[in-house]
Amino acid sequence: MLRAIVTVTNDLSTDNRVNRTCAVLRELGYDVLLVGRFLPGSAPLHRPYGTKRIRLLFHKGALFYAEYNLRLLLLLLFSRSSLIVANDLDTLLASFVAARLRGKPLVYDSHEYFTEVPELLERPRVRSVWLAIERWIFPKLERVITVNVSIAKAYQERYGKRLTVVRNIPMPQDLGPLPSRAEMDLPADRFILIMQGSGINVQRGAEEAVLAMKELPTCLLLLVGGGDAWPTLERMVNENALQDRVRMLPRMPYERMMQYTRNADLGLSLDKDTNLNYRFSLPNKLFDYFRASVPVLVTDLPEVAGIVRQYDAGIVLQRPDPALIVRAVQELQADPTKAAALRQNATFAAAALDGQHEVETLKAVFQGLG
Repeated sequence: MLRAIVTVTNDLSTDNRVNRTCAVLRELGYDVLLVGRFLPGSAPLHRPYGTKRIRLLFHKGALFYAEYNLRLLLLLLFSRSSLIVANDLDTLLASFVAARLRGKPLVYDSHEYFTEVPELLERPRVRSVWLAIERWIFPKLERVITVNVSIAKAYQERYGKRLTVVRNIPMPQDLGPLPSRAEMDLPADRFILIMQGSGINVQRGAEEAVLAMKELPTCLLLLVGGGDAWPTLERMVNENALQDRVRMLPRMPYERMMQYTRNADLGLSLDKDTNLNYRFSLPNKLFDYFRASVPVLVTDLPEVAGIVRQYDAGIVLQRPDPALIVRAVQELQADPTKAAALRQNATFAAAALDGQHEVETLKAVFQGLG
């Protein structure tokens, strides 16, 4: 039987893009093993395919990446496989070396413009290491996919490679009956804003959203997920006495998260135009908001704003400034007719953005590789 090993560096709990990849591989007849890492507090997994979480001594920094890639390389060298699928640059080195040594096909899925993320731009010596790895491996790759046209073009300009675009549009799925706000311990009389995702990191507008809540006493902001901005956001909430207006909820299963999203009035995607990765971002949460029939408040970045304007399913801000956020929210609160129209358009956008097209594109990449 064909066997695919799919590699990531997260703990496997909330990565819906990778879950879709594994589902497509299973549909194509592969026995799938998804490999990630175990973290303190990692939720139990219940997947219809094999999973393995590697327990590590180190959880961040150079030692983490070195340990993980070494452990991953050994696993890939000594495990049965017909295909290796590497997700993002931090799994590519081990996956590429193993694929070359074993003569197995490799598919690389770049979820972002990895070497342009702010965490690396602020650390040029570390970035130079990742760039060296990318420059060595990327020109040798035969099959590369990514999340949107902007990132595909950027990689093509850098390496002369044509990439396949597979967007993060979720497949239609029955989310079950909508729980009431009371069942979710949410106030019935508040205008609820939500920002969700496992990558609520610096320069993604969460800090500005929290500050905006100082001027929005009739609103509640839900931050659901995690990321490197999380400790700063907790401190800001406490320093500004916003515990009644900002609720921070940890990472949770997708279905549970969407219960909160479906009870919201406005979804936030406020990435800053400070680096190429964020400028070209097209995050999962945009499509999740639409799927929940929730209009959005986004920053004027080409991929995100282009979709919002195409379907008139939200409000586009020039930048994630607290005052601009406050004004946009207050205007929407004062105009129920507009809010209802945007919600209807978000529902239409969810229906029009068909995840099945992305699945068929993904199948075309994998077919015939085993």
